[in-house]
Amino acid sequence: MEIRSFRPEFAISDDGNFTPTSTEQKRVEDIVQESYDSFKSRGPIDKQCLFHRNHHVNYLMKSLKSVPISYASLDASRTWICFWSLNGLRILDAEIPEETQKDIIRFIKSCEDPKGGYGGGPGQSAHLAPTYAAVMALVLLKSEEALKSIDRPMLLEYLLRMKQPDGSFTMHDDGEADMRSSYCAVAVAIICDILTDELRANVAEWIAGCQTYEGGFGGESGVEAHGGYTYCAVAALALLDKFSIVDDKALLRWLVHRQMKFEGGFQGRTNKLVDGCYSFWQAAVFPILEQTLEDSKEMGLFDSRMLEEYILICCQSDLYHTCYVLAGLAIAQQYSILKDGHIFGGDEARVNVVNPLFNVDPECEHFAKHFFSK
Repeated sequence: MEIRSFRPEFAISDDGNFTPTSTEQKRVEDIVQESYDSFKSRGPIDKQCLFHRNHHVNYLMKSLKSVPISYASLDASRTWICFWSLNGLRILDAEIPEETQKDIIRFIKSCEDPKGGYGGGPGQSAHLAPTYAAVMALVLLKSEEALKSIDRPMLLEYLLRMKQPDGSFTMHDDGEADMRSSYCAVAVAIICDILTDELRANVAEWIAGCQTYEGGFGGESGVEAHGGYTYCAVAALALLDKFSIVDDKALLRWLVHRQMKFEGGFQGRTNKLVDGCYSFWQAAVFPILEQTLEDSKEMGLFDSRMLEEYILICCQSDLYHTCYVLAGLAIAQQYSILKDGHIFGGDEARVNVVNPLFNVDPECEHFAKHFFSK
């Protein structure tokens, strides 16, 4: 099994003209090379276990009960911890004990704001980001009890309260408006079947106004294109069936240049460093784009094998990155299977698919949509 990433000819060459950017890139490439050298020293690739599934499952299960003191700064992101853990477990095809599910439902209910939406923890004010995390965590439980706990009328009131005349959404009362809030509002409204004409008015147009000269999308109009914001923009437009109003060719041009030649993973912005989370934020845009570009499956839009190699050899190990790296692995594997029928690491490394529009298991998504449509 030949490795496609980490080739010396693709390492950075600054021709002796050192800059902070080139110095940092060289430093990261050296770290990645160390990881690869350590990987090679353990023996032939085809004899190694590349994916320690049980270790990941145990790590994520434990995080649903408690997290290290280093996570204290995430007190306002506790619904996110639920989502990151549950999504990772679904991707790993792990069973979530019934009692644990009940504990999660009770906890998320305690984060619900009386005026609609969810805060990041009990007693905290509603915010669109933890609202998305709370709703999707409940969706991932795939149970009527979990979905019944969502107060949809109050949730709709909250979303309408966040809605601005220009089509944007504020993150919270008197808060900032950016691309994250647009995606979170649209995704939550659609999966809970509460998207109204009033809620969708001018949303797509506001999002389209944030596409930059590079082709990607910024957090708001006039700022730099960024991987996370680009995903939010593209997914929201696709959910609204409004993708045709943006320049998809410019988007594709920007996107394909974000995969790093040496590392195999993705950077979030031009001249920035590789990061595991962009394995999802950037790679998830490709299957969405495929719905709009003719013959895209024959174009080889990104190198899925290189992304698999980067993920299994080099990636970060905190909860946030574990979730998004696993989701990126799911997307990369689907491309590799379609391309040549093989995935890096063999069947031991195979993970469940995700719907790139919501970043949840498609079965959980369909269960929720069916439940809310009744």
